[in-house]
Amino acid sequence: MTERTARGGTLIAGGGFAGAYVARYLGERGATIVSRENFMLFTPLLPEAASGTLEPRHVVVPLRLMCPHSELLLGSITGLNTEERKVTVDSADGPFQVVYERLVLSLGSIARTLPIPGLAEHGLGFKDLADAIALRNHVLGQLEAASAAVAESAVRHLTFVFVGAGYAGVEALAELSDLVSDAMRHYPELNGRPRRWVLVDAAPKILPEIPSRLGDYAAEQLTKRGIEIHVGTTLESIDSESALLSNGTRIPTATLVWTAGVRANPLLAQLGLPLDDRHRVRVDEMLRVEGHEDVWALGDCAAVPNLASPGLPDPPTSQHALRQARRLAKNLTGDAQPYRYRTLGQVATLGRYKGIAAVPGLRLTGFLGWFVTRTYHLFQLPLFSRKLRVVVDWTVALFFQRDIVELGMLGHPRGLGDE
Repeated sequence: MTERTARGGTLIAGGGFAGAYVARYLGERGATIVSRENFMLFTPLLPEAASGTLEPRHVVVPLRLMCPHSELLLGSITGLNTEERKVTVDSADGPFQVVYERLVLSLGSIARTLPIPGLAEHGLGFKDLADAIALRNHVLGQLEAASAAVAESAVRHLTFVFVGAGYAGVEALAELSDLVSDAMRHYPELNGRPRRWVLVDAAPKILPEIPSRLGDYAAEQLTKRGIEIHVGTTLESIDSESALLSNGTRIPTATLVWTAGVRANPLLAQLGLPLDDRHRVRVDEMLRVEGHEDVWALGDCAAVPNLASPGLPDPPTSQHALRQARRLAKNLTGDAQPYRYRTLGQVATLGRYKGIAAVPGLRLTGFLGWFVTRTYHLFQLPLFSRKLRVVVDWTVALFFQRDIVELGMLGHPRGLGDE
């Protein structure tokens, strides 16, 4: 099998938020990144890509631009030999091995699903860019279906259920609700037909991660918009006609979006590394994998202890991944110190120029909360060119109506011999 050596001796497994920033902070020292995609997804802006406020390409950052001193190898990690310091990679041209001196695991997470009848067949995910694009096309497709359907069937096409009331679920629902509201002017035949948006979560309140007052404000704003909120409730089953909730409510719908959390990449279980009860890699306060001198881990795939919050591993958020990456890059280059980070706050958008922001000493709601949320996300987005593209998209959205083109055929081109 072909062997190659990691640039600068550092191999980064995964080109997501955490891994990409480690490579970026290493600078001219260089690194080799193994990733399935040649871009980093900036997940905080994913809901706006789904609603069409932002061009989908503008919420991803090319790794070759973000990390100009790093080598990028497209492929998937399939094996790890820590004794020989080799990683096996499966690529389009076949498998090969990469020899490293230091290995950084940033393999991220996948959607956490449950064995609910019908979920795998009828549920829609919201974890990556493909999910966001597919969800937008699906929602616009439902408007077209409702337009052509009789009144009884239209109800099912105009009902949208989101399971999971964390950041992803609340922001995605709010943005897509805005998309549908704006699009309705182009569907006069649907005037007067009710649209139903339902938010479901097993927790006693929505957005449990943020201060209670802000969560109550978010629930109040969503309720004012006619959005049904079912807390302390779970999904029992879903089929092609309806969703059944644990409180006995049956909701006729053709759209169920699953945003009920994430779990660590299942590949970790095949690498022979120590995992916690949530299948995350166990690391010490230096971000080094327990029992391995030359292997580190961070981001969603790792249980990262934080000296600023003893006993509470970091949550899977972009701001924590960014600070972990900054600390790890310094640890790899000799300035080794324990990881410590006190969160700067939590922010979320609620659609219609409203948002919530919890920053040190302040609790902001409404337009100010929305403005702070957007400003914070723009600040975190790497590369000036990407920031500028996003600002242009936001500016255009202020003056022009949303595009309602449904592009479900993307990625499925017609063959040359097809009629």
